[in-house]
Amino acid sequence: MTTYALKVKMKTGQQIVKTLTSESTIKELKTLLSKLSNIPQDRLNVLSGFPPRILDLNHESNHLCSSGIFSGDTLILEEKAVATVPVTPPPLKPRPTATIVSNEDTASYDCPGILMKHVVPADNSCLFTSIHFVLNGKVDDTGSVAPWMRTLIAETVSKDHEKYSEAILGKPNADYCKWIQDDNTWGGAIEISILSSYYGIEIAVVDTINAIINRFGEDQDYGTRVFLLFDGIHYDPLYLEPIDGGNMQTIFPTEDETIFREAEQLAVEAKSSRQYTDVNKFTLKCIVCDMKLSGQVQAQQHAKSTGHTSFGEI
Repeated sequence: MTTYALKVKMKTGQQIVKTLTSESTIKELKTLLSKLSNIPQDRLNVLSGFPPRILDLNHESNHLCSSGIFSGDTLILEEKAVATVPVTPPPLKPRPTATIVSNEDTASYDCPGILMKHVVPADNSCLFTSIHFVLNGKVDDTGSVAPWMRTLIAETVSKDHEKYSEAILGKPNADYCKWIQDDNTWGGAIEISILSSYYGIEIAVVDTINAIINRFGEDQDYGTRVFLLFDGIHYDPLYLEPIDGGNMQTIFPTEDETIFREAEQLAVEAKSSRQYTDVNKFTLKCIVCDMKLSGQVQAQQHAKSTGHTSFGEI
């Protein structure tokens, strides 16, 4: 009898469920999911897969081990519209062992847990908070980490005008160094690259807009890797929740292809579920003059016409 660990996503958030086994029935699963989501069983849609599709849970006496649901799967819970006539899709075929495809051959892998995100505050320093979390396994509660990282980045940039030229930075070197130390400014690729080099660790950013992973420090042969989730404007750290209990893990060997494939699946899942921010529609506020702006283009135009470069999320 195998203990099941399922990641359940719903409107109220997400959590790991570890109270079912391979011998649990579909009815037991539906009862549990209905209780977690406060959605009546007759109006509960359960989706899974990439892209997500509705599971056939009508055979309530069947065991999970024969249902096409596997330990480690992600289940997305939705409520059926009252007027909607339910349509039963074909049942999911049992999924074979996941595979890693290489240039030479095909190797199987079994992920030891579920990759989860830890939500950090959207305070314009989410990148620095997230990097501290994956390096230390906790959120900085002193408020000192982000300013320290900003100063470190400014000092690094100021010492190398050739590498960090105006063409690279988008502004004169000195202006950038002043700008990045303002706690209202956001970090991005330049800052991630510098912090990757400073800590000697690869930083893999899971981009949910494009369903890709951007790797910083990939060419440095670092021995370890951490993961961040980026939705277009906000960064959150990722961690591994072990299926069999134990402590979460945030730092992984770079040769660990199992976790990397898990992160790739997470990127695809997040994009298919539209878990990203359309940078052309989100609202910003200019910190300098309090003008509200819609989207990245307006912010860029405002900065060009006024010289104001500090924006906050609304």
